[in-house]
Amino acid sequence: MTAQILGILAALITFVFVFSLLRRGILQEKYAVLWLFFSGAVLFFAVFPSALIWICSIIGVAQPVNLLFFVTMVLLVLVAVQLSYELSRHEVRIRRLAEEVALLDRQLKEIQVERDGE
Repeated sequence: MTAQILGILAALITFVFVFSLLRRGILQEKYAVLWLFFSGAVLFFAVFPSALIWICSIIGVAQPVNLLFFVTMVLLVLVAVQLSYELSRHEVRIRRLAEEVALLDRQLKEIQVERDGE
């Protein structure tokens, strides 16, 4: 029963934390949905542990905790890949913006030199 209470508390704390970050504008909705889904799944399996046992019997996993660890590792790897993708995309955008600012700055200086020369 202690593991159930711990799971329920962890899920509820995660819900509150994610909603707090959303409300303050720190976390974007596209990331919040993922974390809310995960905490909802944790809450579901904490309230109904027999559902996890049933899924394990269908899949053929000996211990439910093994399935939880495996799914958690896969989900964390997917989150890391998604964040790496977003980071790479933002780096490209930042580089492009820096190049555009440098070109605009150069054009501005050329215009100022032309004005000063006249």
